[in-house]
Amino acid sequence: MAIDAGIFRPATMTKKLLIRDVTLRDGQQSLFATRMTQKQVERTLPGFKDSGFYALEVWGGAVPDSIMRYLNENPWYRLESIRKALGDDIPLTALSRGRNLFGYNPYPDEVLSGFVRNSMESGLTIMRIFDALNDLNNIRSTVKFVKENGGIADCTIVYTVDPKYSTREKVKALLHAKVLPSKIFTKKYFLEKALELQEMGADIITIKDMAGLITPFRAGMLVRMIKQNVSVPVNFHTHCTPGYGLASSLMAIVNGVDIVDTALISFAGGTAAPAFELIQLFCDRMDIETGVNIEAVVGLDKELRAIRAELKEFDNYKAPREFNILTDKLPKDIDQMFEMAIAFAKADKEDDLLEVCHRIESWFGFPEPDAKICEAEVPGGMYSNMLAQLKALKMEKLLPRALELIPLVRLASGCPPLVTPTSQIVGVQAVNCALDEQNGVPLYTTKSIQFVNLVKGVYGHTPVPVDPDFRFKLAGVKQETVYDTKFYKKQDNPVFEEYGGVKLALNEKEELLLELFPSVARDYLKKRMEDTYLAEIHRVEEEKRQKIEEEKQKYNILTPEAKQKRLLDGLYNYEWQSSEGETIGLS
Repeated sequence: MAIDAGIFRPATMTKKLLIRDVTLRDGQQSLFATRMTQKQVERTLPGFKDSGFYALEVWGGAVPDSIMRYLNENPWYRLESIRKALGDDIPLTALSRGRNLFGYNPYPDEVLSGFVRNSMESGLTIMRIFDALNDLNNIRSTVKFVKENGGIADCTIVYTVDPKYSTREKVKALLHAKVLPSKIFTKKYFLEKALELQEMGADIITIKDMAGLITPFRAGMLVRMIKQNVSVPVNFHTHCTPGYGLASSLMAIVNGVDIVDTALISFAGGTAAPAFELIQLFCDRMDIETGVNIEAVVGLDKELRAIRAELKEFDNYKAPREFNILTDKLPKDIDQMFEMAIAFAKADKEDDLLEVCHRIESWFGFPEPDAKICEAEVPGGMYSNMLAQLKALKMEKLLPRALELIPLVRLASGCPPLVTPTSQIVGVQAVNCALDEQNGVPLYTTKSIQFVNLVKGVYGHTPVPVDPDFRFKLAGVKQETVYDTKFYKKQDNPVFEEYGGVKLALNEKEELLLELFPSVARDYLKKRMEDTYLAEIHRVEEEKRQKIEEEKQKYNILTPEAKQKRLLDGLYNYEWQSSEGETIGLS
């Protein structure tokens, strides 16, 4: 299902901007650890049905794993129920990690093909496909299968920045006459990726900044450059953690982006995406048409705000100000700041733009920019994981040194972008290196198997080559060794005799869950099997109880002669008490 790029080109009088809403996937994943239940999701669907958003991101990412792991819910039902409620008018989107799909390991083509086919049959329209290394070979097969199954291939360039070396490391490199690589992720790097994606068959190209590290200037420059060189629509996605999200989204719009990702205001800001309502206020002032039904959005946000209150145990922020975009008026100074922000964006005045956007966000009650994340230039989730790892060891004091080691660990492993799963791999290894240093042993004495595999080449080609000697030291091979899917072993699907001789996975969709999430899916399917078995036992017992009750009533109104005849005829094969207190239970 190819997209006609012409629909994105503005008419003479009114410009158009399409909005992809990410509330039900990225929004809840970023803010509430993906804990929205099926019932909570269903409460929002009438509003989303009338919303007029170009597309809704509802699946993929952490959703399939988390709802099995924490909510004991069926990921396939989640997708299918949303499609059934919304009908066919709004495209549904899922986030996929290329050859890793929604899991963390590379999968062979037969798994990719089966998962894509079942996803499309279950209601998915757009699959956003990325690779953590920006190794586009890792997404090629998924793109092919999406298009073969009538879907839209939304192909992603993962945004990242060059390693930010400490003064200590710069001095050390100078003393040893070593060159610390820089200018890796240049304009040319991102443009080449965009052109390769278009050649591969991308229907949409997304600049995806999952760490929120893209500055307004870079956002505007990349959108402008890519738009000038490709013919397919360009989508912009970012997060607000370091404080760039709103300003960078505005810069993308000013420079002609076709689609922007937003979340509803009660599920936006902080570690999540920018708020739709703020983007709409900018668009109103620039005569840009989004096609969104604002009345539906206002009602929808009220429901989402109530759901956020129900998720308070997972919420690390205070909810932003409640704002009805149809009826509420902005204070004069805040209203003027929207106009100022647009002027600063058009003039490429980044510092001024950031200042007014931060003041706008502050008035709306969004979290302040996270200075630690901004300085360290790492994703918020990576930072919190590293802190948790050190807290568990009672070594929090090593966090500054672990952060300082990140650029060296990145460099040693080929400068991967910091995005799932490479952000976790690099973060864990940086902590391991800090602990090695603390213990007086050589760096990389302590290493994870995931880091070894990254260095070895299992995850694919890294942006810069890994030193062969370092690879040999860690992985025992000098040449890059990409994972060969012919060694892939399909997960077992055992038969449980104690539950009536049924298989753990009953169909292809459940088998695919086992492939992607072996331990989580096994626990979920086993519990489902137990619940089903116990429910069947309960059903049989209830039928038996009802039958006995019926027989009791019939027996108790018989004459003594009729009762005796029935007993002699051996009509009863279970026990119960008659009205006279005698035990009936024969044959």
